[in-house]
Amino acid sequence: MTTLSNHSRVYKALHLFCGLGGGSLGFAHAQEEYRGIKGRFENLAGIDVDPEACADYERITGSRALNLDLFSREQYILFHGHEPDENWQEITPTRLRKLVGDCPDVVFTSPPCKGFSGLLSEKSAKTKKYQALNQLTVRSTYLTLEAFKDDLPGLFILENVPRITSRGKKLLEEIKQQLRMYGYVINDDKDQYHDCGEIGGLAQRRKRYLMIARHPEKLDSFVYQPPTYKVKNIGDVLETAPLPFDERYNKIHHLSNLQWKTWVRLALIPAGGDWRDLDKVEWEKYRIVPEHHSSIEEGVPLESNPSTGFKSGTHAAIYRMQNWEETSRTVTGAVGPNNGALCVNDPRLQHQKGRYSNKWQLLKWNGAATTVTGAGDIQSGAQSVADPRVPKETDRDISIIISEDGTWHRPLTTLELAVLQGFPLTMHDGTPFELAGNSDARWRERIGNAVPPAASQAIAETMLRTMLAQETGDWLMSADPIWVQPLDEKENDYRELGN
Repeated sequence: MTTLSNHSRVYKALHLFCGLGGGSLGFAHAQEEYRGIKGRFENLAGIDVDPEACADYERITGSRALNLDLFSREQYILFHGHEPDENWQEITPTRLRKLVGDCPDVVFTSPPCKGFSGLLSEKSAKTKKYQALNQLTVRSTYLTLEAFKDDLPGLFILENVPRITSRGKKLLEEIKQQLRMYGYVINDDKDQYHDCGEIGGLAQRRKRYLMIARHPEKLDSFVYQPPTYKVKNIGDVLETAPLPFDERYNKIHHLSNLQWKTWVRLALIPAGGDWRDLDKVEWEKYRIVPEHHSSIEEGVPLESNPSTGFKSGTHAAIYRMQNWEETSRTVTGAVGPNNGALCVNDPRLQHQKGRYSNKWQLLKWNGAATTVTGAGDIQSGAQSVADPRVPKETDRDISIIISEDGTWHRPLTTLELAVLQGFPLTMHDGTPFELAGNSDARWRERIGNAVPPAASQAIAETMLRTMLAQETGDWLMSADPIWVQPLDEKENDYRELGN
């Protein structure tokens, strides 16, 4: 249902597999003007099976979330390995229509991508569990089309990882066939991929698949691709956030609890490099010296066990990686641990041939991040950065080692991953950003799965242009590439079959 006035249009959007609300937040921020008519979106609802994600969704977007499981009973059993409990209900098109209420103008769906992702082995992807998960893409499409068949949405969008076109090729064909039977035309060419970093102006590279289906009886104009922008530097985004352990953000902005040797390895990896660079390090030439030596001058002995956090006096010490050939900046002439210099043990990693190249990767402050994922361990691909904002002191039980390049090589916090995805530092109600529950792993998973709001906004605004042009009776023309082509003979055959 579209709300109309003389100078504005409000279109309704429904979000399936909404997660914590990145896609919905982008739609809510989208605005466009065409021939004096302003257009925007109103989110009808977000649908997700995860109750914590639904709680996040409502606090982040200010919109309604429906905690629903879209599995069929058979799919539920295959995925979970057991029957659902007595309170579980299989969603039908009729019930979905009743719960959502109004008919949407746009449906935006971002189904679970774990079964399609390259992060999951081919063997695991073929199991009944993940095949059932993948089938959600087909079932959710059917449920939505049937639920609103008397007033179909003008646009139906499916967003996912690029590998869905190979691992999920058969499922995509089923989805496209469904959509064509209901009268939609679909983009199906080389331009079906996009980089969220480029269309959203983010500080990360995030390549995604996007299928857009347009119903020509609702929209006869083309849908064009959004413009692209230069990807930002990590530092441009992270410098807007406070340093880790800011009390306003609690656990979500804490650093991972790393071993001392891991901190040393991070300090030795050059910015832009990864774990493979450790084999090139002449580790015998390095020592670690206290950056602040007041405690040593006062005669307070330094604890010898690095795992304690090197606490001396009332503050945790901050250290600097230093070449033996250089003059110490803190304890001049120190040549051994007893005089303030801690020797570096061999930092090289043994038996690492099977590791991916992104593991232990150290991002440059003035470069773009790689795709934000839910990884929490730097040995599994969690991102680290060379941060030039080095604390002068800390009372936290962490190890701060200033690298030779003068930066602090450290993991990114969960809050910083959210910021890189484009989430604001404050919630819809004005409180500091936080997520439901108390599991950092689940927070990172939800953040990694999110559609970046800025990328979603860019997609939504291109759709608004097409929809506003339809309202005025114009044929929209643009120099940008077309995402959805006009109806052709093949599409018309499907429509006649559907009738």
